[in-house]
Amino acid sequence: MTVPSARGKGGAAGQGPRRAGGGNRWRRLRAGAGLAGALAGLAAVTAAPADATSGHSNGSFETPVVRPNTFQTFSEGRSIGAWSVSGGTVDLVGQGFWQAADGAQSLDLNGSGPGEVSQTFSTLPLVKYEIGYRLAGNPAAAPAVKTGQVWIGGDVAQNFSFDTTGKSFADMGYVQQKVTFVATGLSATVRFNSTVPGAWGPVIDDVTVKSCLVIICHL
Repeated sequence: MTVPSARGKGGAAGQGPRRAGGGNRWRRLRAGAGLAGALAGLAAVTAAPADATSGHSNGSFETPVVRPNTFQTFSEGRSIGAWSVSGGTVDLVGQGFWQAADGAQSLDLNGSGPGEVSQTFSTLPLVKYEIGYRLAGNPAAAPAVKTGQVWIGGDVAQNFSFDTTGKSFADMGYVQQKVTFVATGLSATVRFNSTVPGAWGPVIDDVTVKSCLVIICHL
């Protein structure tokens, strides 16, 4: 993400509200939880449905910590906590640079150009999973509409877009997005990538994973 001269450091960072737990039929799992955590989640769904966390995914991109009011560019092959930069470059944006949806940091999917991040997490066959995330866009420069994709394994699960018109560093305008799939094995890989050129891309934060038994969940 290149900072144009008119951009400055932006306004004071806001903090987006943390979301409450999901429905009674959902077990919330953090991407990257081990198989034991997934099994515990399944037991919770079948025995005592409730919303609870299991494991840690760095879904809010809080690790590593970036110096406040700055950003750090990560290139292909590097890690951002449990995430791998699987192509191009991305920017991990520190506290105070702009508004985060959850916690203090967020991720611009364009560094010096479009990039992508991926993470593999444990699953159980015939269990339905919902990947939730908050979406915004870097409002500092054109194009106004930021686009990208969510992949599950080798398939595009969602094409997304976000219009930054009227948005600012203090009010990023995050929207909730979700993708669902039914697992066929013991693990799945989710990947987020930008499809917009330049250094100002879509921004993601607060990535979560929930699960429910196919025979009882309602999506």
